[in-house]
Amino acid sequence: MEPQKINRIKVALVESGKTGKWLAAQIGKNEATVSRWCSNKMQPSLDTLVRISELLDIDVKDLIVSTKA
Repeated sequence: MEPQKINRIKVALVESGKTGKWLAAQIGKNEATVSRWCSNKMQPSLDTLVRISELLDIDVKDLIVSTKA
């Protein structure tokens, strides 16, 4: 079963021209952890999502997949 797509971190990184390695260094997390977030195998905390949105200069809503069509 494929993991449910909850966050858009990978898409946001690509749109910003940044890498998972860059993000890991900025927030002090292991690259493997960021990779699991990007593949939606696990999810970051809300505080971390807010920090990521600040680093990428985007609205935190843009990091979450909408549940409405």
